[in-house]
Amino acid sequence: MQLDVEGANVVEVYQMLVGLVAPRPIAWVTTLSPKGVVNLAPFSFFNAFGANPPIVVFSPTLRRDGTRKDTLLNLESLGEFVIHAAVESLAEKVNASSRELLPDESEVELVGLSTLASTKVKPPRLREAPVAMECKVRQILPMGTGPIAANLVIGEVLVMHVDDDMLDARGKPDPRKLKMVARLGGEYWCRSTDLFEQKRP
Repeated sequence: MQLDVEGANVVEVYQMLVGLVAPRPIAWVTTLSPKGVVNLAPFSFFNAFGANPPIVVFSPTLRRDGTRKDTLLNLESLGEFVIHAAVESLAEKVNASSRELLPDESEVELVGLSTLASTKVKPPRLREAPVAMECKVRQILPMGTGPIAANLVIGEVLVMHVDDDMLDARGKPDPRKLKMVARLGGEYWCRSTDLFEQKRP
């Protein structure tokens, strides 16, 4: 098959894109509203893009009606966020936190989690998550308008919190212990437990 993006329906383009660019890691993000409400949402348009300084990028796309999500509004207001690891033991809560709530309702309470104060940013981190990265917004780049248009949030990681139980003997993150999950197309997810190693040339 061949899909000419220019003339295609945007939902069809989205479904093809997320089915072909996979697996996608999940940024499980807490932000803080101007009224102090903690927002929690997962985003699978996400990755790391450098280490000096450490840069992460994720995209809270516009809703299908073209409006901005609470996460994006909060980032435009405060410019700080925390990214958590989406691990298998919390996968159902990651998924449940994608539910659309009113701006004055918190997904943290909805899914039955609790928070801890962050050290350098105002949004709190999740007590139950084994990994949390406190970040500040460096730039927000809108890409397009209308349904599912991207908003690239470029963030600088200020502090990384990692449970000691998730580290190997050298003090490095151990994927066998972290057991991350990722998104595929449609309603499919995958686990990072099917591992193999290759030495870099």
